[in-house]
Amino acid sequence: MELQSLFNFTTEMAYRAGRITLGYFNVGVRPDYKADDTPVTAADRASEQFIRGEIEKKYPGHAILGEEFGETAGEGVPFRWIIDPIDGTKSFLRGVPLYGVLIGLEIEGRIRVGAAYFPGTDEMLCAADGLGCWWNGRRAHVSEIANIEKAYVCFTNVRNMGKYGRTAAWERINAAAYATRGWSDAYGYLAVATGRAEVMLDPILSIWDCGPFPVIFREAGGFFGSWDGREGHTYKEGLACNAAIKDAVLELING
Repeated sequence: MELQSLFNFTTEMAYRAGRITLGYFNVGVRPDYKADDTPVTAADRASEQFIRGEIEKKYPGHAILGEEFGETAGEGVPFRWIIDPIDGTKSFLRGVPLYGVLIGLEIEGRIRVGAAYFPGTDEMLCAADGLGCWWNGRRAHVSEIANIEKAYVCFTNVRNMGKYGRTAAWERINAAAYATRGWSDAYGYLAVATGRAEVMLDPILSIWDCGPFPVIFREAGGFFGSWDGREGHTYKEGLACNAAIKDAVLELING
């Protein structure tokens, strides 16, 4: 296994898929709606089909899990690709450029390689274990702000805080933070990983929403995982922060 070649491949796929989505961006593309009332577009499908095709050509025995086309079993190897072809489809539909293409590579249950590309702002955030975290060719690092009273906190949907039982925790964090901003979906995680915000919170996430972020935050000096401090991508929720502020955030969550 050569992480460098996997890292290069993942980054290239995310970039090329992202450029595909731009052909559908701000041109009045119409969505379909899934059973859960979330939108899906031709851009989502084209992006995922491209990524799947590239993986199947280069790594035909690997498992693939994508938001739009489900899971394809592997051939007894410990590799699984996790794909969100457009994270932030609602933003995409309204011409808001804060959407991303997310790809994570899970090896023996742990995310070891990840890339998040934001076509609307042309920002690439990518990492692999031991190879660092990179933001458009520069090393990315979380901020060093340790005081929650100086922290910027990002979120996606305030209504979900109540829907998933996080109202009290959110109110404590909102009251304590210097500023809260709805830099939502994957863009909030980009902001934290690059030191432009300190915390990003989502009370509900699918596995493909999380795919690249555990390794990105490990390599950027931060944390990505559950609201009770477990690192990883399988907890159906997301907390990202810098290492210095993590304990304070967990204390606020726990009351």
